[in-house]
Amino acid sequence: MFGGAVSIPNNSPHLRKSGSRPVVFDIGTGDLGNSSEDDFSHSLESDEMKGGAIPLNSVAITPSPLLLWRFKVLLFIIWGFCCCKIGWDSVMRMSVDLRDLFLYEAFLYYNPFLLVTMMVWLWGINLWVFAQANVGYAKMFDLDQSHLTHREIWKCATWMTIIVPTSMTAYLYLYSHGEVSLAASQPVLLYAAAAMTLIFPFDIFYLSSRFFLLRTVWRIVFPLQAISFADFFLADIFTSMSKVFSDLERSVCRMVHRQVATIAWFEADSVCGSHAVAIPIVLVLPYIFRFFQCLRQYRDTRERTALLNALKYSTAVPVIFLSALKYHVIPEKWTNMYRPLWLFSSVLNSLYSFYWDITRDWDLSCFTRIFKFTKPHILTHILYGRKWVYLWVIGSNLILRCTWTYKLSAHLRHNYITLFAITALEMLRRFQWVFFRVENEWNKTNSKSNIQLVDNLEEEQILLNNNGHNV
Repeated sequence: MFGGAVSIPNNSPHLRKSGSRPVVFDIGTGDLGNSSEDDFSHSLESDEMKGGAIPLNSVAITPSPLLLWRFKVLLFIIWGFCCCKIGWDSVMRMSVDLRDLFLYEAFLYYNPFLLVTMMVWLWGINLWVFAQANVGYAKMFDLDQSHLTHREIWKCATWMTIIVPTSMTAYLYLYSHGEVSLAASQPVLLYAAAAMTLIFPFDIFYLSSRFFLLRTVWRIVFPLQAISFADFFLADIFTSMSKVFSDLERSVCRMVHRQVATIAWFEADSVCGSHAVAIPIVLVLPYIFRFFQCLRQYRDTRERTALLNALKYSTAVPVIFLSALKYHVIPEKWTNMYRPLWLFSSVLNSLYSFYWDITRDWDLSCFTRIFKFTKPHILTHILYGRKWVYLWVIGSNLILRCTWTYKLSAHLRHNYITLFAITALEMLRRFQWVFFRVENEWNKTNSKSNIQLVDNLEEEQILLNNNGHNV
């Protein structure tokens, strides 16, 4: 009864502390059993000398994920309320005649980062849908195994959502309380931190993903190699963000010329004013990059479709520069000559882009499978196989293609709230464009794989027949 073998589990909390090596016993009879007991007693004594008594019921106490999530949401709500309250009180302290001009300037500095943050959130939603629908987007974009998932994307977007409004609130508060120099430093610090985060060479904050982004941008600016799907996909997104790049240029220009939180930029004809030549140049750059990508694609493939696609991007150039001419020609000449040309080019660009989206970038010949999730989900029931999804996508794409021309026209960019809303709507249009564009590429990739598989099977069958084997 007492002389038999005793089995003691290796992971027993009575034998070892958390993090130590498991103790293995082979307790038998005789001197060997006594030696093992002596060794065990000596081990317990040494552990007590090192770390004190060993608790018999040591259980790790950690809060539940749901409790942590609720606590984070509460902190986020409190932070958002504080930013809104401080920002509103700071604006109300200013005089009425200065308030609109100051808000316009503050909006210029932070508008690009707010829109980029919105785009990052939407891209995370795109990746979540791809993951639920089992779409192999990593293969299409040529991503490595350590690529960012939708969770990491949302984590980055969360930090951006916290940092950008906090900097904007500090700018409003400091300026309204007379600390002009400290207020002027807030957007400068934000821009410098964003640039350093992108180019930081050390292996922190997703180095491989940052390197992939910078390498893709380099390939877009200098299309000296074959164009990959990731290259023209990101370049297409950049065309929707041309207003963001234009505001970034104007903001950096004022920072370089020390015009932040001053009235020097009020002059429209100044180097950083609203009539500057750099504005249309920066607006047109994403379309120029995409134009040269199409030419490079035609050089590699000799497909006539690439030339037609290049023609589509070239139609945006007259829209931008004809609009900018309003500030550099006499009003009569603009009204009688350049304005009709601008209207014609705007209609041509909108309709051509809409036609290309429907017939080339998307595949609307059958119901989309992008919303058919591998597991039951309410979105699958709402979106998969529904005709209204196609009607909504086609109608909204046409309307937003036309309103996007408003953004490209410098002579219409007076109301910054309207511009922000139109740019945000263009982000949403691009967001829904991503689903159908990626699905179209996914279908092409699967079709090529199936064709290659059939060809390999036919070759094997021919070889077997030539060798006299029957399968």
